[in-house]
Amino acid sequence: MLIPVVLFYLLFKYAPMLGEVIAFKNYRFAAGIWASEWVGLKHFRMLLESADFWRVLGNTLLLNLYSLVFGFPVPVVLALLLNEVRAEGYKRLVQNLLYIPHFISWVVLGGILIALLSPSSGAVNLLLKHVFGLEPIYFMAHSGWWPVAYTVSSIWREAGWGTILYLAAMSSIDSQLYEAAKMDGAGKMRQIWHITMPGIRSTIAILLILRMGSMMDVGLEQTLALQNDSVLDVADVISTYVYRIGLQNMNYSYTTALGLFQSLVGLVLVLGVNWIVRLLGERGLW
Repeated sequence: MLIPVVLFYLLFKYAPMLGEVIAFKNYRFAAGIWASEWVGLKHFRMLLESADFWRVLGNTLLLNLYSLVFGFPVPVVLALLLNEVRAEGYKRLVQNLLYIPHFISWVVLGGILIALLSPSSGAVNLLLKHVFGLEPIYFMAHSGWWPVAYTVSSIWREAGWGTILYLAAMSSIDSQLYEAAKMDGAGKMRQIWHITMPGIRSTIAILLILRMGSMMDVGLEQTLALQNDSVLDVADVISTYVYRIGLQNMNYSYTTALGLFQSLVGLVLVLGVNWIVRLLGERGLW
């Protein structure tokens, strides 16, 4: 039963690693990977000397920082709230409404978001105009508002899906702990703080480690669906840069070097956060 899974990882995860060698070569499609000329660290030097690289690196880290600070706690809060709901029908309805965006393509979600934030007919700007008397805001064409829209859209799509793991962790907490806390006079907030939160702390730690591993990556589909020429100074990230330079301009060696740099930094972040989590007394990934 494990053979298909093992074959999948061997073919699509490990075998492509052999292609990383073109980061150290002047890759030519006609010559192939092994016959292309060795150039050593040339592409890495070009990478570090490129102003575009530092710009897209800064944008990538900033968007991921927003998602980490504002987006990571949201599934925890939603799970805590849903865990306290006793009406099962209402609870299932809310869960389904929260999960649905995860299964919708970013092309569709991007179109919905752009329509909602339109300065002329978008529901958000109409609300701001008629209720608060504000002038229309060009959310998707303003360098200051675009990262906000990006972060909110990320939370909208993924927060509900992230609650599944936390609700599963909460279901494994011994109910006798809550009964004992009630007998001692503990209210809901104290029960959440002293029982529920410690019960899901290890899950939070593991998901944080995994999240830190993707700090150098921003989803290509989401960014392409939301970005436009007016906000490229904040919306151009590593994934769109690799797509433009590597695939469209066929500069494969340069972007492979960039991908290898991404992977190494991600590995360092995972190792570092895992080490910190273990120092704090929690179980890490290993």
